[in-house]
Amino acid sequence: MSVRGANPQDIPELVRLREILADRMAQDGSYPIESQWQEAYAESLKDRLGSLDTAVYVVDAPEEGLAACGIGLIFEPFPGPSLPDGRYGYIQGMTTDPRHRRRGHSRSIMVSLLQWYRDSGIRKVDLHATSDGEPLYREFGFVDDGYPSLTWRDLS
Repeated sequence: MSVRGANPQDIPELVRLREILADRMAQDGSYPIESQWQEAYAESLKDRLGSLDTAVYVVDAPEEGLAACGIGLIFEPFPGPSLPDGRYGYIQGMTTDPRHRRRGHSRSIMVSLLQWYRDSGIRKVDLHATSDGEPLYREFGFVDDGYPSLTWRDLS
């Protein structure tokens, strides 16, 4: 198995994998799924692939398409006491096609993402985990950070 950076030709498959993840997150609980998000997601991927603040890693499926993917983002809010340069990472969209699970794809992608963060000088990375993915992330050292995760949504 080989992890590689995604390219524009992978976008339809990245959207497909994100649909799988959205369905899984909805099963875990309160994850609302908006309609017609796929086109905006594809456009955003097209705009951000290759940028310095985004890494998209994939594993090809043996037959065709993608077996798994993961996205790393770097955000730069104001510096603070725990992050003197203010930058932190967020992992989004870690997904393995159900036909290709339990083969180490997500683990390999996580290794690549964490190395990208280290190479970029990022010292803190956040993510939201499904119940399926949480044990793997904990193996990599992800922990509860002590602050509750709160979300506001405009319901109007």
